Amino acid sequence: MTPFQLQSVSEAADDIRRLISEQDLAGASARLTPLSVPEVVELVDRLGIEDAAIVYRLLAKARALDVFEALSPGTRGDLVGALRRAEVTSLFAEMDPDDRVWLLDELPASVAPQLLRGLTRQERDLTAGMLGYPQHSVGRRMSPEFVTTHPRLTVRDTFARIRAALDSAETVYTLPVTDARRVVGIVSLRDLMSADEEALIADVMSDPHVAEVTEDAEVAARRTTDYGLLALPVVDGEQRLVGILTIDDAARILKQEESEDAARQGGVEPLRRSYLSTPIRRLVRSRVVWLLVLAVGATLTVQVLDAFEATLAQMTVLALFVPLLIGTGGNTGNQAATTVTRSLALGEIVPRDLRKVLLREVRVGLCLGLLLGTLGFAIAGLVYEWHIGLVVGLTLVAVCTVAASIGGIMPLAARAMKVDPAVFSNPFITTFVDATGLIIYFLIARAVLGI
Repeated sequence: MTPFQLQSVSEAADDIRRLISEQDLAGASARLTPLSVPEVVELVDRLGIEDAAIVYRLLAKARALDVFEALSPGTRGDLVGALRRAEVTSLFAEMDPDDRVWLLDELPASVAPQLLRGLTRQERDLTAGMLGYPQHSVGRRMSPEFVTTHPRLTVRDTFARIRAALDSAETVYTLPVTDARRVVGIVSLRDLMSADEEALIADVMSDPHVAEVTEDAEVAARRTTDYGLLALPVVDGEQRLVGILTIDDAARILKQEESEDAARQGGVEPLRRSYLSTPIRRLVRSRVVWLLVLAVGATLTVQVLDAFEATLAQMTVLALFVPLLIGTGGNTGNQAATTVTRSLALGEIVPRDLRKVLLREVRVGLCLGLLLGTLGFAIAGLVYEWHIGLVVGLTLVAVCTVAASIGGIMPLAARAMKVDPAVFSNPFITTFVDATGLIIYFLIARAVLGI
């Protein structure tokens, strides 16, 4: 959405808040009419949940479903809590199975049985089957509604299958080719349209990429986008087709995962809704736990300073360089952690590459330390004394090397322990490196200055 569109939506949100406060629902409905579905979604994200529920009720039924399915999972969960039970039950029944599971993951567990009871037996079985797969697996994000074809069917027969399933299938642009329910190939709508109608599918199909149903959803989504697939077949342990992951669902998964990683690397819990519509208490709650953890971790720095109090008393000029040294170490560690975390997410490295990553980061940290250390030696030596410059220069070399090494291996260690690498966030690494850097600084000062 362009800046102009965002400004337009922001103005519309202000207008609708005013109209709702004046109880002019007809005016609010008229203000909504010219907005597209993406603009209504952005508008809902900017409103409080009570106003958002009113706006949702003002939408036409078909448009309301499109808007609801485009909302973020957190916003959908909050909106369900603000709507009447009858509205929620009707809305839930009209959703696709994969969207229902997204929604149920955001709602209290006690709500699921009530909503599932309002479905037909077939829809209930489809949805309940997906809920049986592990949390965060692709099985909970795939669509069980798809069209397949067979290697011995003709292109004409396949088109007939597509026409019969147009209203129920998630997508018809990519079709898995199955034999005894096992995926043996994939064929695109483009391939079908360019082939002779009497040609066999076996002569048109190509080799498939598939995902195991228990595979991590982010990994499967990353593969879908990396290979430029419109749909990725999902198979069970016996290689039988159970669903497909479409490109739009893959993009939604990656967007959510990247938002969570970015938040945790900044030392906060990810928000379930957009920033403007998130209550102040939730913003506080998302930050306070990490701040408490980091505050406790920062006591390590205080203890280090206390342990070297006598050293500081003999050479007070050393205190001037503490912010520079711990800041440089923290930034170096953050850079390494961010780079490695991104490479992990893209599948460029795996935990068993820890030794390779460590060796690379040691060399990178050493090069950075030599560059910064030389500069620090020259400046501190000219301004103060050359032996002070030597302490600062050597410390920068050591701190950069250690910080890059720690920042590089922590995400890999987290992944090996089945923990989100983003949990080892930048503030956490900074706190750890601060204490380590101070110890290195004072030990070098004692050795060089003889104090």
